Amino acid sequence: MRTLIPYMKKYRIFAILSPILMILEVLADIIIPYLMSLIVDVGIANRDIGYIVKTGIIMVVAALLAMVFGIMSAHCGARAGYGFAAEIREKVFRKIQSFSFANLDKFTLSSLITRLTNDCNTIGQVTMMSLRMAVRAPFLMIFALIMAFSINPSLARVFMVAIPLTVLVISVIIVKARPLFERLQTSVDKVNGVIQENLTAIRVVKSFNRQDYEERKFKKRNDYLRDTALKAISTVLFLMPLLNLIIYSTIIAVLWFGGQQILAGDMGGGELISFITYITQVLMALMMMSFFFMQFLRGTASAGRILEVLNTESEIKEIANPIKELKDGSISFKNVYFRYPGSKEYTLKNINLDIKSGETIGIIGSTASSKSTLVQLIPRLYDVTEGAVMVGGRDVKEYHIKVLRDQVAFVLQKNTLFSGTIRDNMRWGKEDATDEEIIKALKFAQAWEFVSKYDDGLGHWVEQGGDNFSGGQKQRLTIARALLKSPKIIILDDSTSAVDMATDAKLQKVFREELDHITTIIIAQRISSIKHADRIIVMDKGQIESIGDHDSLLNTSPVYREIYQSQERGVLSQ
Repeated sequence: MRTLIPYMKKYRIFAILSPILMILEVLADIIIPYLMSLIVDVGIANRDIGYIVKTGIIMVVAALLAMVFGIMSAHCGARAGYGFAAEIREKVFRKIQSFSFANLDKFTLSSLITRLTNDCNTIGQVTMMSLRMAVRAPFLMIFALIMAFSINPSLARVFMVAIPLTVLVISVIIVKARPLFERLQTSVDKVNGVIQENLTAIRVVKSFNRQDYEERKFKKRNDYLRDTALKAISTVLFLMPLLNLIIYSTIIAVLWFGGQQILAGDMGGGELISFITYITQVLMALMMMSFFFMQFLRGTASAGRILEVLNTESEIKEIANPIKELKDGSISFKNVYFRYPGSKEYTLKNINLDIKSGETIGIIGSTASSKSTLVQLIPRLYDVTEGAVMVGGRDVKEYHIKVLRDQVAFVLQKNTLFSGTIRDNMRWGKEDATDEEIIKALKFAQAWEFVSKYDDGLGHWVEQGGDNFSGGQKQRLTIARALLKSPKIIILDDSTSAVDMATDAKLQKVFREELDHITTIIIAQRISSIKHADRIIVMDKGQIESIGDHDSLLNTSPVYREIYQSQERGVLSQ
């Protein structure tokens, strides 16, 4: 928690006021039992109505002040606690945005969501409790003890048994509860993982009629979460009857010994009533502290998970004074080797390749030949393990990352659109793009032919993930979005797989005639999509098997020839 304290800076005034106001509330609460004893032992004993009324008014004023101080303290505590959590959440979100693909591979999506929501909320709650309950409990106990000893020092010795016994009970339960709360947070991760996976792929689940299987999988993790939560809560709930037993036993002891002192004339009835009230306040303070420690355990578990994200250094680092302009769209791979974090085997091996600016390159190969991995090194979605990737004649590590990625447009295999309008989605490519620029990009990507048919045109609503568009439409929209960046390099990673061959041919023509100044890299499964390329790279088992144009590869590359023949047979059989 100390590591996270700097994020409280913006709310420090509320963090200071909340405990101060809480101490004032405690002082007002502490004075009330004493005033009550005066009413009994002085006012009622002497039948002094004026004294009773005056003291009663003071009690009412003290109660009102306690209420006001309590409300103000709660408000300041909430502002500080949840403001603190919001600052941490924003920092974690920004940290995640800076992660490389390698960093994102380390955390599951559901775990990151849980950390941004559940864990940050827990930290906010614990912070609020730290400013209020963690202040109220010790001050209430200290002030109540002082008042109890001032009323009857001999009777106050009962605390010498009650307090150590209460601390012992609380300590034992905290030790047992801590690992359960840590398991609870992990269980939430797992449940969120099932929910996220199921809802993301709900159409696949329904198409394969796997609802029963998914329900069983969810039930298993949900039941584990329930059982873990019940164990944790049951351990905490066990604390309440034990503390109540201590409280009532202490009150009985005080009534017994205090009653004897009243009979002997050593103690007034009002003093006994106020003494019992102070006993209750002391032991209730201990109960509040125990509850706070329970929540604090959850807070420390959540803080640890938050710090795990914040302390994760991005695999992608920028040098001092990075280059902020790409000279051209040329690309070179120099003795490149790459392996994923945690893997012992190289995914890419001995890659040497030079691509001229404005050249159109096709990449093809069998499944798991590392085609996508190769192109992901260009915009530094991953960094090479050995060797160097050069863009515009300079190592990609020398560029400002934002500049590099603005000039290297990447259309991923998985086409993602965001909720909003078509116009909103297109402006991901260029924030200030005019409608004319957007329409031009849509025409290049062969998307305007269906967008123009909507009554609301560019204002047509896009559901989350683009679920109200077909696969081919989504692919064309994402290509248009990438073209709006006016990049020097565009990478299409199997981005036309859902497009019919006629539309694919139109796209090829646009890239060949209208966008020939852009270095274009096309990863494809269909040879027809890359047949027109200046050169075609054939990948096999993480290495470049052959490079050449379509005709030469048919003669020199067994892998290319096999792919071509299998696709030709497929076409003829149709």
